[in-house]
Amino acid sequence: MNKSNFNWFKFNSPKSSYYIYGAILIGFTIWMVFIDSHSLVIHRELNKEIKKLESEKKGLETIIENDRKIVKQLKNIDSLESFARENYGHKKENETIFIIETED
Repeated sequence: MNKSNFNWFKFNSPKSSYYIYGAILIGFTIWMVFIDSHSLVIHRELNKEIKKLESEKKGLETIIENDRKIVKQLKNIDSLESFARENYGHKKENETIFIIETED
């Protein structure tokens, strides 16, 4: 084999090898930040979604805790009756209910 066939593989100067290594490094960085399936952009979006879902979870936990307190109170028949009257307009037999609305 003639050595002249491999001249394209030789670097002419040390500076040209730095350019090649730099181009490879820049290409790798662009690949990892933007293109790869585990890129930083996708991780950032997923972290935002996780934070949103965690805040939603906290809100739902407070609602659940309030509902548990209400259910605990409604185990008493008197409080169940007053809750039904206030929220759903239930009434006893032979009873008339007047709803008075006030303007805010």
